[in-house]
Amino acid sequence: MSSALQAVQNIVVVGGGHAAAALCAALANAGEAHRVHLVCAEAALPYQRPPLSKAYLKNLDEQHQPHRAETWYAEAGIRVHRADPAQAIDRAQRIVTLQSGIHLPYRQLVIATGTRARRLAAIPEGLANVALLRSSEDALRLRSQLVAARKLTVLGGGFIGLEVAMTALGLGLEVEVLEAAPRLLARSVSPEVAEHVLRHHEAAGLIVRLGVRVDEFRIEANHLVALQVDGIGQSIDLMLMGIGAEPETALAEAAGLEVDNGILVDAHMATSDPSIFAVGDCARFPEAKSGQRLRLESVQNATDQARCAAASLLGTPHPYTALPWFWSEQGSLRLQMAGLMPQGGLRYRRPGPGAASFSIFHYLGEQLACVESVNAPMDHMMSRKLLEAGKSPAPDTVCDPQVPLKSLL
Repeated sequence: MSSALQAVQNIVVVGGGHAAAALCAALANAGEAHRVHLVCAEAALPYQRPPLSKAYLKNLDEQHQPHRAETWYAEAGIRVHRADPAQAIDRAQRIVTLQSGIHLPYRQLVIATGTRARRLAAIPEGLANVALLRSSEDALRLRSQLVAARKLTVLGGGFIGLEVAMTALGLGLEVEVLEAAPRLLARSVSPEVAEHVLRHHEAAGLIVRLGVRVDEFRIEANHLVALQVDGIGQSIDLMLMGIGAEPETALAEAAGLEVDNGILVDAHMATSDPSIFAVGDCARFPEAKSGQRLRLESVQNATDQARCAAASLLGTPHPYTALPWFWSEQGSLRLQMAGLMPQGGLRYRRPGPGAASFSIFHYLGEQLACVESVNAPMDHMMSRKLLEAGKSPAPDTVCDPQVPLKSLL
């Protein structure tokens, strides 16, 4: 095959996260890895991101964990472009231009650019004592800052903020969480689980302030030295901004793809351009049952969407129907969720194997829609199987701890 024809067959994957790694693995398993160019903005190969807020911060010797070794990519025939982010997509010519000036022709392009940390406009970038956490470089910087700090102020009571807060608390820092909403994890878990998380973390020594207004940021010599909380000033030693993430869509927007809180894709992960796909945290897709468009930030979603996109690239398309599931480890607390939490419906509590473990089963009518588990990993695994099988046991049955969930499959 001529080099020109080979170039026409290229699959260019833009992104260095879970979705990109899973896509490379799926294409390698299908014997198509030799067609792949992987474009990473970071210098590192794709690596595991969940440990960055936990184990990586605890241990100065901890290294980030690549999904695959460098030798695997070489042996598979995948050409990796590291620390060379994509700058532009020419859809007419089907060419991706990298920062270095390299032009990559493609037959098919997959955008897996993930998200970027949301920032407050009032706080300039690059302050010495204000941290974000999205990449291994962010985590390395935060790790060194935690060693020198006495107190960590966490802005935001979501998963990342609470994971880092409990990690820092375990390192001996005084930690305060400031959350604008009236409860923790308002977009992620039920009120019952949020209240349990609050009680657990406060008992461990975490300071949590809910429903607060934070403003009047005072900056001196490249440091955030103070802010106001509900009109009262307080000094800042080290602050983490954990106020959520925004989809990284600039490349897609500049190329004229349809974008609305994420790159819009169909059930096969194709964008408004049929030769371009998007997967993972940056993609907004139609949920299988309702058709409502969602954008999910989870390892499961990134991995399963990558497999779905790979099937489309290989000419064996199937719609994305994977069950969403999530987890968060916050100190000794392990939260696991299966399914999407419905608006309304009824909730039922199943006691867990220990005093601090339980599950919440969410029903819409007679249909089981979602299960949240707290320190109950077996409940979570069985709940996933129930939901995947479309089973909806009677609430009085699932609430009886004497009835094994496995027996309801």
